[in-house]
Amino acid sequence: MKLLELIQNRNSIRKYDSKEIGEQDLQDILEAGRLAPSWQNKQCWQYVVVQDKELIRNLALKSGMISKTNFFIKDAPVVIVACADPDKSGHMNGNDYYLVDVGISFQQMMLVAAEKGIGTCWLGAFNEKKVKKILNIPEKIKIVALSPFGYPAQKQGIYAKAVKMFAGSKKRKPLAEIVHYDKW
Repeated sequence: MKLLELIQNRNSIRKYDSKEIGEQDLQDILEAGRLAPSWQNKQCWQYVVVQDKELIRNLALKSGMISKTNFFIKDAPVVIVACADPDKSGHMNGNDYYLVDVGISFQQMMLVAAEKGIGTCWLGAFNEKKVKKILNIPEKIKIVALSPFGYPAQKQGIYAKAVKMFAGSKKRKPLAEIVHYDKW
């Protein structure tokens, strides 16, 4: 599958099969993140790969911004928490580039996962203090995002369908609305 086709077909998965991810596939996913570009090649990212079922359950039930909003990650065989050390990146024009660095790296990981048939769902609605406590992440480290990684269940549940409809996941603005040539 060509990269653009892969990007067009990738979507957020909110219901996972119990099938484990092979070690080589997991290493390929992590390698994709490692190879990402970053601010002055400082590579500020750190990843916590959670495979322990009890830890995943704790994240699912205790990490949401509102109650148990992240409960759907409970069945994923892996949850990866994307972190950064802001001191190992840059700040320019009012932007903290650790967010960009980790965003690029994590997206590369998600694309390699998609290529292997492994589903993901970028999560930004989490309580950073709770996640840090559950996973013993140092105070100075920032959590940028987390995602379950796993094979999509054959049938997506009601929650997944409702969130997709609410979020309008497949709706994309046409290029004419977002691209400006030469001047705004």
